[in-house]
Amino acid sequence: MYDLHRLRLLRELKLRGTLAAVAEALSYSPSSVSQQLSQLEAEVGVRLLEPVGRRVRLTAQAEVLVRHIDAVLHRLELAESDLAASLSQLTGELRVATFQTAALALVPAALNTIRAAHPHLRVRVRHREPELALPALAARDFDLVLAEEYPGNPLPRRPGVDLTPLCTDTLRLAADGATSLAALASRPWIMEPPESRPRQWAVAMCRDAGFEPDVCFESADLLLHARMVEQHHAVAFLPDLVWAGATPTLALTNLPTRQRTRRILTACRAGASRHPAIKAFRAALAETADAAGATPDPQSAR
Repeated sequence: MYDLHRLRLLRELKLRGTLAAVAEALSYSPSSVSQQLSQLEAEVGVRLLEPVGRRVRLTAQAEVLVRHIDAVLHRLELAESDLAASLSQLTGELRVATFQTAALALVPAALNTIRAAHPHLRVRVRHREPELALPALAARDFDLVLAEEYPGNPLPRRPGVDLTPLCTDTLRLAADGATSLAALASRPWIMEPPESRPRQWAVAMCRDAGFEPDVCFESADLLLHARMVEQHHAVAFLPDLVWAGATPTLALTNLPTRQRTRRILTACRAGASRHPAIKAFRAALAETADAAGATPDPQSAR
């Protein structure tokens, strides 16, 4: 029988790409990881790694093995979920990754609900943009991820990931005296970093209006976006959740109907979707979204 710990190291190498990255993520030394994988090769009886320059990559046989490892880990998560559901109290730790506006508008109140209902459950929250958080979910760095999906730019549906709609969030144009998007062609903009989905959507909106935006300022911090608009340094697109239920402090203009709504979703590994801690936090988030005035997603099943 193959050693499960060594099998997981092989899967980690598939996800993280290098022995050094595996070692850093799991607090091992690279030499220890390499030794464990060599022992796994001896157990399996076939070559699992081959050198590529100064790095290694998985062989075709290793790829076959990783697919089976995923299935084994899925079954183990189902077992963990069933075991937790059999207990009278929720205990242990739930690791949550969230992007900024959800962290501001939804997470604190959801934590209040969890603390009142499940005082022995420890929730750890980290700020991670979905582009980084979703791969980290697959690598088991997180248990639950809050993600956003912009119009015309859906998140990829990954095998083994349960992606569940939470609510929708209206996007608006933040600019003093704006009568239309096209009227802002000569104004400076603040947008999120180029590799992000919000930036891709924002640039596409401007191009559809007939101009290339002059992006003078870049930041993933939407509170900074709001401040830059307040101080008349830039114009921006802002979602309603930025205000976390408070009255907006800026002049906001509606966008075309089909382009004005982003979706907020939660993601977990499919094997953990029925874990009571995941279910409890998802329910707390849904309750908080309702209280904050967010529109329920028509595809959500609550």
